[in-house]
Amino acid sequence: MIGIAGLVGVAATGAVLARAERRRRAYTPEEIRARLHERLAEAERAAAPV
Repeated sequence: MIGIAGLVGVAATGAVLARAERRRRAYTPEEIRARLHERLAEAERAAAPV
């Protein structure tokens, strides 16, 4: 019983990872670049001295 539950857990984890990978690959290089620039700007604002 535990073996089956373990296999189901591994399969579910693999499915979640595969879905995330497909979602990540759906972005164009320009979209990825724009998102990285947005994240950098947010990080710089957060790190700016008050």
